[in-house]
Amino acid sequence: MNISHDLLVRAGTLVTQDAQRSVLCDAGVAVSDGVVRAVGPWSEVGALPAREVLDHSGDIVLPGLVNAHTHAAMTVFRGMEDDMPLLEWLMGHIWPAEARLTPEIVALGTTLAAAEMLAGGTTCFCDLYLFERRVAETAHAVGIRGVCGEGIFDTPNASYSGIEAALERVEELEDFCRGKQDLVRPCLVAHSVYATGAQTLARLRDMARERGRLLTLHAAESPAETAMCLERFGKRPVAILEDLDMLGPELLVAHAVDVTEREIALMAAKGVSVAHNPRSNMKLASGMAPIARMLAEGVRVGLGTDGAASNNALNMFAEMTAAGLMAKVRGMDPTALPAQALLDMATVEGARSLG
Repeated sequence: MNISHDLLVRAGTLVTQDAQRSVLCDAGVAVSDGVVRAVGPWSEVGALPAREVLDHSGDIVLPGLVNAHTHAAMTVFRGMEDDMPLLEWLMGHIWPAEARLTPEIVALGTTLAAAEMLAGGTTCFCDLYLFERRVAETAHAVGIRGVCGEGIFDTPNASYSGIEAALERVEELEDFCRGKQDLVRPCLVAHSVYATGAQTLARLRDMARERGRLLTLHAAESPAETAMCLERFGKRPVAILEDLDMLGPELLVAHAVDVTEREIALMAAKGVSVAHNPRSNMKLASGMAPIARMLAEGVRVGLGTDGAASNNALNMFAEMTAAGLMAKVRGMDPTALPAQALLDMATVEGARSLG
């Protein structure tokens, strides 16, 4: 017998997320070599020969979810130092704890995060952290897709002693991912405009464009961050990025909570993507990002959990719920961010934001 597929999945309800957003009843999916080869009525797909058949005729089957912004290894900090504002939490507690990180701790935290994400339907995540090669190694071993980047600060930390050493970490990650990009792919990461200096930001910008890599960072996460940037640099975070010529289709901005109408229009015009992290923003009282407005202006928006230390979970269904409720309250509009828009953010738009 000629076996043409590795796996057939029968679905009671199949949410395809195709261009027409088709939803099929009693449908099937055929998979070969890790790629979906056919989707359609079970009467047709079920007739295809396959090595394995999974019967989920009583279930809803949908594409894997995409976590567009997280710090997987921060599962080791889950529940640490709750109930305080962003900058106090970050600078006063998280960064000192991260000074004691080791590659082994990062690998253990990432293993736990991968198990948690897979159990909740997440099959791809964008990760920004230290010792990031260990994150990529762990993701590859577990079998979850990762877009991974070493977080670049201008100050020493547990992973490196300075900028040149940090860039060596970037090259180590690139070396590991070479030939493995079906599962793990490198990206470039600056922490933020306040923790990564202008010269370093410009170097990362150039590297991203030369290599065709995603570049991501935290920006405009809260009014407190904006106030700090105005005091230190005389500009808002998005304006700093604009001055550095960093706004472009390769840029993924995490948070974008405190942004103006002009900044939203600018991000849309430049093709910048945004990773929305509603539960983290609520926990730290960072604010409510104007996501409905961004979507109306044409900004691509994915959905992320942020790290478990500021969430305290890696559950993309919970993020969809939170994003929808937040948008409705922010705009006092019960129709804001309907279910289809939320699912798009957690699947196709998240995937597009990662390139």
